[in-house]
Amino acid sequence: MQALTLQGFLLRLLFAMLLVMLSYNPGGYSYVHWIKNINGVEPLTILAGISLVIGWVIYIRATLRSLGAIGLSLALLFFGSLIWLLVDWGWLGMDNLTSVSWVILVLLSFILAIGMSWSHIRRRLSGQLDANDADDA
Repeated sequence: MQALTLQGFLLRLLFAMLLVMLSYNPGGYSYVHWIKNINGVEPLTILAGISLVIGWVIYIRATLRSLGAIGLSLALLFFGSLIWLLVDWGWLGMDNLTSVSWVILVLLSFILAIGMSWSHIRRRLSGQLDANDADDA
């Protein structure tokens, strides 16, 4: 297993953001908006939808396997508390649903990127291998 670098994490974050933002974003340019505005079924929309589902399955499975239910719950609580803090300090207004949506989507991307990277991080912090990593050692 190769060591995690900042570039490796940022690449995982970039792909997580692409996946999240291409699926839905409040800007109006997403798969959800695309399928709302077409009449009938088109092969390109089906192909794009299947591609997004494949990306979500890869990221969600890796995140769940890496973080587990407790780790994922802690990540959600951490980022939920961060949003609460931003609202409490007045940096994020709950009256502007669009900005809240953007913040939530970005934080969801971070959770997915952390989930994709967590095995590397845990190995570096603790020196312990995951069972799946034993062949690489």
